[in-house]
Amino acid sequence: MKKKLILLVLICAFVTTSCFEDTDDNPRTATTLEIQNFIYRGLNFFYLYKADKPELANDAFASDEELNSFLASYDSPESLFDFLTVQQDRFSILVDDYIELENELSGISKSNGMEFGLVRYPNNPSNVFGYVRYILPDTDAESAGLQRGDIFNTVDGQQINETNFNELLSQDNYTIGLATLNGNTITPTGESVSLTKQQYTENPVYIAKTLDVQGQKIGYIMYNSFIKDFDNNLNAAFANLKSDNVTDLVLDLRYNGGGAVETAVDLAGMITGQFNGEIFYTEEWNNDRQEEYAENGLFDASISDGSAINSLNLNTVYVLTSDRTASASELIINGLNPYINVVQIGENTTGKFQASFLLYDAPAPNFTRSQANPSHTYAMLPLVFKTANVNGNTDFIDGLPPDIMIDEDYANLGILGDVNEPLLSRALSEIVPGFKPVETRHVQNVFEEISESKANSKLHQLMIAE
Repeated sequence: MKKKLILLVLICAFVTTSCFEDTDDNPRTATTLEIQNFIYRGLNFFYLYKADKPELANDAFASDEELNSFLASYDSPESLFDFLTVQQDRFSILVDDYIELENELSGISKSNGMEFGLVRYPNNPSNVFGYVRYILPDTDAESAGLQRGDIFNTVDGQQINETNFNELLSQDNYTIGLATLNGNTITPTGESVSLTKQQYTENPVYIAKTLDVQGQKIGYIMYNSFIKDFDNNLNAAFANLKSDNVTDLVLDLRYNGGGAVETAVDLAGMITGQFNGEIFYTEEWNNDRQEEYAENGLFDASISDGSAINSLNLNTVYVLTSDRTASASELIINGLNPYINVVQIGENTTGKFQASFLLYDAPAPNFTRSQANPSHTYAMLPLVFKTANVNGNTDFIDGLPPDIMIDEDYANLGILGDVNEPLLSRALSEIVPGFKPVETRHVQNVFEEISESKANSKLHQLMIAE
């Protein structure tokens, strides 16, 4: 594949720090101008929206001196990056520590195990409460006995609000104050739980099980991130469903903000299997790169390590979504839609159809880790191409709308993977004749969800290509 020449290969995946430090016994620090020159070169070469930024045109500057003068007019790499990325771009990122970023690409980050959403008080929208979505195994939150559905409204004794939530909850150590939600009223209980973050590797295959509902075998998978290092885990989960002879699948992507494009292609093949070699998605790059780099993403029969995909050969899949469902998750829905019946249940998705890949400060066109400038650790994940399905559907900036609208009731979340969990029960009612779904109240017009625990990840809602 042409774009395999653009390496997102994490050459020193678990020894990145030593790899960086050994490059020079007497390392120097890069100048701001050097880093800004890298940012300009990378965006000039690959940025999807290059044509919308006159300063990125190939003839924008008459000489290197003129370019350097322009770059020097910005006081930091971050301010230059912000200027050169366009207003409609919500997702391109610049980081000053690519070692931390590489770890996140492998699923490694600091976590206390409490995955949560943050919601405005309906009667005082400047204040915020948190609700626990799920608890990661073998973490501090699990040891503390926290559960899905727990409500909290303070951190270290301070009321959470729209301006302090990120600062309070990004700390490595904090204490949450528990509360109850009754109707629209949040009431403190007086109980508190102290939590500590540690380095943690999250398996994104959170739940994989076969449900027996009125004699019908239905697969349920809650998949929370498209991380290539866990492709075998995902494939093994589908092997189990296949051996159980499931006839239907509910794929829960409600908290999945995306990840690797290649894993999305593999997951599409696990759901189907009858379309190998056909187009799953197409690509649109900037005008300078389109002819050389654009290629079709095809359904295939093997995962990244060459293992055969365990395919269910389904003609219908039920996908649970929320407004936090993004990028590679949306690629699954959009890419499968022309081929099989995709029944989307939940909320409108985020609206992220563009892909990125990791650029280091190295020579064009590859911008590789192995050739990275050793005097700094800046790197970029700019948007480089947008995806469309085989019918050309793309640019869904307002997200993908559900076929069946149902939102989560923070006061009645249910147990994930249980047939009485509201979203799952609604899917089961579509599959099993006579199955009655759990009744829920509509809360979207009452509560506004403003952030989540994964928002602190540098990879939040990104779709990563190689």
